[in-house]
Formats: sequence, structure tokens, C-alpha cells
Amino acid sequence: MEPEPQQGVAQNPGELLVFLIRKDTKCSECGKALCRGGMITLNRERGALCLACADLDHLEFLPSGDAAVTRRASKYSKLKAVVLRWSRTRNRYERQGILAETEAIEKAETECLADADRRLRQAERRREREAEVDQQFVNEFADAIVRQFPGSPSEEASRIASHACRKYSGRVGRSAAAKRLDPEPVRLAVIAAVRHQFTNYDTLLLQGIERHEARALVRNAVERKLGEWSAGSA
Repeated sequence: MEPEPQQGVAQNPGELLVFLIRKDTKCSECGKALCRGGMITLNRERGALCLACADLDHLEFLPSGDAAVTRRASKYSKLKAVVLRWSRTRNRYERQGILAETEAIEKAETECLADADRRLRQAERRREREAEVDQQFVNEFADAIVRQFPGSPSEEASRIASHACRKYSGRVGRSAAAKRLDPEPVRLAVIAAVRHQFTNYDTLLLQGIERHEARALVRNAVERKLGEWSAGSA
């Protein structure tokens, strides 16, 4: 049996709940007939209200399906509502979309059309990166980093492991020794990451300094950071 939804539960400031009804009913305030598939809000004292009586009839329904449009429309709309429908199979309410101001939806759609190619490329790159990662091995490699460098932040260890262990990359994390979690390849991966993230090594390369000379120039800074992480002080 479908449970009684709670009235006006805000998801975020200025965001209300609206329900798609599964059987014909009527508005408890104006008496208007509401057919199955219509939208209502629920008020503990006044019962089911049509969108007009709830002062939400100026909002437009934006169905789920394009997360970028929904996110931007929610950002731009001063008043918004989450639209829910009861799922018998899952025994819960599920989001069907939002109600938002027409101008906000139009602005969101315009912006998304303008940068659709960029977002598509970003999504493709994310898929490629995910396909190149053996997550179990990355986690094990990150744990090995923390064991060897107990002061290294966990997010840094995870980032270093993910970069070093990417499939088909030829990076240190793909070597046979790395797969055995030997200390030396773990240390080399950390050194490489520290060199790029915590020194001016990349700047030196851009200035035309040879790689070996640039590494020598930042060696002390790298060793200081490794010392901090080895001692357990972040």
C-alpha cells in the first residue's frame, strides 16, 4: 500500500515536494477534479492541494533525464519543487523531475546547448579513465603508499595510486614489482607525484631546463616532503 507522504518536506532551501497522483481525486480547497497523473502537494491540515491552490501553477515541469539541465534550472529558479511518484515495484517514492520557473529552464537549456560538446568530451574522458583503472589494485597500491608514508594524506595516496596504476600507461605502477607492491616502485610513484605537485619542477621544464637538471634542483624539496610523510606528520 502506498504510504502517506509527508507534507512540504523541503529537499533544499526553497524546494518543496510535489506528487504525481495514481488515482483520481480532488483538491481539498477549490474542489477541482484531479485526474490520475496530475500533480498535488499535501498539507496536513488542508489535505491534497492542486498546484494552483498551492501557488505552484506558474512553475513548469522539467522531466528527469538531463542532469546538467536539471542542475542549472534548480540553481536559477527562485522557487522549485521535486516531483515524486510512488513505485510499487521498489516500494518507495522516486524522482520524476522538478518544477521550476520557465525562465530558469530556458536559461539552463541554452547554457547546456552552448557547452554540450565540452561536457560530452569530459564524460568520454571520464569513461576512458575509469576503463583504465583496476580499482582493487589501485586501492591496494594506495594502502601500500600509506604504510610506507604514514603521514601522507589518504586522498593524496589515492590520487597517486590512481595515476601510477592506470592500465596501458607504462607507468611505474604497472610494473611487475609494483604489482607485488614492492617498496621501491611505491616510493618511485610517490616521488614522481611529489615532484609535480609540491615543487616547481614543471615550471623548470617549461623554462627549458633539462629533466635531469630540474630533478636535481628540486631534490631537496622532494626529500623534505617525503620526510614529512615518512614521519607521520602531514
